[in-house]
Amino acid sequence: MSYPRPLTPEERLADAKKLLGLPRVVVICGSTRFMAEMAEADLRESVAGRIVVKPGCDMKSPHELWSDPAGAEALKARLDDLHRAKIRLADEVLVVGDYIGDSTRAEIAYARSLGRPVRFTCPEVDPGA
Repeated sequence: MSYPRPLTPEERLADAKKLLGLPRVVVICGSTRFMAEMAEADLRESVAGRIVVKPGCDMKSPHELWSDPAGAEALKARLDDLHRAKIRLADEVLVVGDYIGDSTRAEIAYARSLGRPVRFTCPEVDPGA
């Protein structure tokens, strides 16, 4: 007798999203130099009926939360982990901007390794094209 295999956590999450009737979840990735473009993409994706998650802060802009260099490095690592969690949560990725740096390139590779579709506002910068 054969038993069905247990669902993976990813499959259980997808099933839960369907049962809850949730719209598609899009995570925005890209250099924080494109924060204004990310806000515009957030607006357009939201109007299209999607749930949007994106970077929550721009560490290139001065702020007391990351003014201490040692603390800023640890915070950057935690925020990178948080953004990978957003990618796992999302149904698809939208990369914003006409520049792909090392962090964004790593996020794209991570998303693709999970089988997430990746869209680009500037398709010519797709490192996989």
